[in-house]
Amino acid sequence: MPSAEFDAAAAKIKELTTSPSNDNLLELYALFKQATVGDNNTERPGTFDFKGKAKWDAWTKKQGISKEEAEKEYIKLVAELTKDA
Repeated sequence: MPSAEFDAAAAKIKELTTSPSNDNLLELYALFKQATVGDNNTERPGTFDFKGKAKWDAWTKKQGISKEEAEKEYIKLVAELTKDA
């Protein structure tokens, strides 16, 4: 179960007025999925689903990281991205 701090970070990132870079968005997605679901055990999306493959690859790179560690990394990244917002 995610911590209150994690839930607050997830809510805070949605309040940004400018969208983070694609790399940051993928990192946020991957850390969120790793923290809430754990290791990716889904099939890789098809050839023409470029966005889906990018998200799948980013999440798969987090394999082996504990949910707690992914939560900490997610919270840290949200703090960095929202410090000037």
